[in-house]
Amino acid sequence: MPDDTSALNHVQRRTHLEKMAREGVEVLVVGGGVTGAGAALDAAARGLRVGLVEQRDYASGTSSRSSKMFHGGLRYLERFDFGLVREALRERNLMLDVLCPHLVTPVSFIYPLEHHFWERLYVGAGVLLYEVLARMASNPLPWHQHLGRRRLHRLAPALDAIGGIRYWDSVVDDARHTMTVARTAAAQGALLANSARVVGIDSDRAGRIESVRVVDLERGREMSIQTSVVVNATGVWTDDVEELAGEHGLNVRASKGVHLLVPRDRIDSETGIILRTEVSVLFVIPWDRHWIVGTTDTPWSLNRAHPAASRTDIEYLLTWVNTSLRSPISATDVVGVYAGLRPLLTGESEETSKLSREHAVIDRGNGMISVAGGKYTTYRVMAADAIDAATRYIRDGIPPSSTSAIPLVGAAPRSDDRLNGRYGTLVEELRELAAIDAELSRPVVADAPYLMAELRYAVTHEGALHLDDVLTRRTRLSVETRHRGMDAVRPTARIMADVLGWDQATFDREIDHYEARVRAELDSQSQPDDRTADAARMGAPDVRTGVSE
Repeated sequence: MPDDTSALNHVQRRTHLEKMAREGVEVLVVGGGVTGAGAALDAAARGLRVGLVEQRDYASGTSSRSSKMFHGGLRYLERFDFGLVREALRERNLMLDVLCPHLVTPVSFIYPLEHHFWERLYVGAGVLLYEVLARMASNPLPWHQHLGRRRLHRLAPALDAIGGIRYWDSVVDDARHTMTVARTAAAQGALLANSARVVGIDSDRAGRIESVRVVDLERGREMSIQTSVVVNATGVWTDDVEELAGEHGLNVRASKGVHLLVPRDRIDSETGIILRTEVSVLFVIPWDRHWIVGTTDTPWSLNRAHPAASRTDIEYLLTWVNTSLRSPISATDVVGVYAGLRPLLTGESEETSKLSREHAVIDRGNGMISVAGGKYTTYRVMAADAIDAATRYIRDGIPPSSTSAIPLVGAAPRSDDRLNGRYGTLVEELRELAAIDAELSRPVVADAPYLMAELRYAVTHEGALHLDDVLTRRTRLSVETRHRGMDAVRPTARIMADVLGWDQATFDREIDHYEARVRAELDSQSQPDDRTADAARMGAPDVRTGVSE
């Protein structure tokens, strides 16, 4: 195993869990999504003893199922959420310039116009305001452009419109970014463990939280971790964790967002596209050899660990994107589908598109700090606010947040090279693996660019414990290939077995779990509604036993 302090793996995980149980921590973060990982980094950078536990995998929830964008949220300007947009744009620019430029790619989007005068004036004014807000924080992206019919069709022949407005935002692999935040937290001294589920929170006679009971799902062992404060960063599970501490919960609602992946050659465009729907907006986002088409925004009250996309969701997205395309795309063009849940704070409206995207930090007065709501882009602000609130339970003299000046591990200038764009300066660790074994230099499958070395690195340096971790989050083979990663199952399992010491029974069980998951997802995507889709998806059990829904 590597001695790199940022490396996450099964040896590090066991060591960190045992140290948490033996020595306790000042801050225990529950939740390994981007906000939880960001909170662990923020606390560690302030010199606090911090641990993080996640019941599944890093970024296994919302943080691997977003629209893959760092952006301000252009549509929020219509609701006069200027503060939210400005904050998000400041964070976007920070990612592009300082924190992780190698992971973030500037991308332009065209808003196609259907009306000659008033629509160009209205949309243009909104985009200009968006960019003015961005430039309050040193915007590194170009100004927008007004396009006539001829120039529009040169840039995006696929679009059927009289003209358009082109502006810039950025995209990021959310799961890779979250894992990198977690690695940066480890490098700063945080203790981290995935596959560790919180099952109880204990308080002293005065009602102050003093310890958290955690089950190691890989070994089936329960342990108690002493802590001064708990930071609850569990997204759509926020209320569940609050209830473990005897609190009534924040009433966090879940909204389902579904995305489709289609091949780049099916939409003839050099730029991304943003379209207006009847309730929100729809993005067509450049994503390597694919487009991401999304998203939906509908209430979800069923299984939270594995939200299911139905046939109706897929048809909705295809219908709306086809309203602006000269050559329609169909269900046969769809390579992959993923669904995620946004944690929204309940508002007055019953429509999820109108619930608050702003975050809230709730201090229960007993050592429980809950942070919920917000946007992926503003994770760092959410994390800093949560740790600010947590400090009153610890000691005086704790310094303020410094994460705006801490580049993530591997941070490097942007590069057109695929491996540099995924690993930055850490690519040398990957090349060292390939130098030891030439077999690791070959592609995993013929229809995707990932190398065998990336699979091994996912286990030795990036904390992957199960096939699903590698095929869904460390790589995107589960949604970027028509076989949904099935052709990569055995070579991936062989590499993981070698590193993790799997016996034949574990090897076979991992393959069975992954194949059952793919079959269940495909079945769910043929179902007519949420309830039948959820029932179909639940036909495959979770590979981590004891994980809550």
